[in-house]
Amino acid sequence: MPSLQWFWSVEAVTLLDVVLLLVGGLAAGVVNTMAGGGSLLTVPLLVLAGVPGNVANGSNRVGILTSTMTAAVAFRRLGHSGWSKVAPVLTPVAVGAVIGAVLVGQLTDEAFERVFGVLMVPILLISLRPPRVTTSASDSAWSGPVATIVFLGIGIYGGAFQAGIGLLLVLALSRSGLDLIVANSIKVLVVLVATVMALPVFLIGGSIDWGPALVLAAGYAAGGSLGAHVTVAGGEKVIRPVLVMAVLGFAGRLLGLY
Repeated sequence: MPSLQWFWSVEAVTLLDVVLLLVGGLAAGVVNTMAGGGSLLTVPLLVLAGVPGNVANGSNRVGILTSTMTAAVAFRRLGHSGWSKVAPVLTPVAVGAVIGAVLVGQLTDEAFERVFGVLMVPILLISLRPPRVTTSASDSAWSGPVATIVFLGIGIYGGAFQAGIGLLLVLALSRSGLDLIVANSIKVLVVLVATVMALPVFLIGGSIDWGPALVLAAGYAAGGSLGAHVTVAGGEKVIRPVLVMAVLGFAGRLLGLY
């Protein structure tokens, strides 16, 4: 394969790396929009392409930004914007995202892996529980200190590690009585704002390799829009199997099965 060193900061890059990032970004954009956990695919792909772990963690955020932007636009055009219900969730998640991004920037690669390993246990337990989806939505579901703490914690986790934040959000939102289409539209907006808040921290810290980040972002952007259209067209009968597969995939990854 021909070398693309002029575009990449690492020494050996091939056209195959570019193709894998584009296709992986597309798939992750769809999965993230419909459920979550797509970063469990894209971060390893970045590492496989020669990007160091912490830099891959930061570079992946560029793709998350493009996919959530295209998904949010698509949901709005399809009449399923979550702006009217996003405010109570948005503030704690956005604040948590900045805290998480700052904290993870202080960790060495070894400490990063150790902390993530500790967090795998509670995240695994949460992801293995199927979502309880009801037909009634109540504004009171967003009120109270418990909800604030839950979404602040999700924001801190997302700001630090990103992988699985969408899945955690859609599970929490669905348990609040929202159907999965609305839950996904709100989740997309929350992740978008959280990413905008956290991305400058990685940028200032030099944790973004722009070559692979932009290639991945192109695939992510297409996947975000496609995922929103599939979500609205298929409804819960399509979302639920994807959500179950995402939970199983996320759990398997945390258990070290692959």
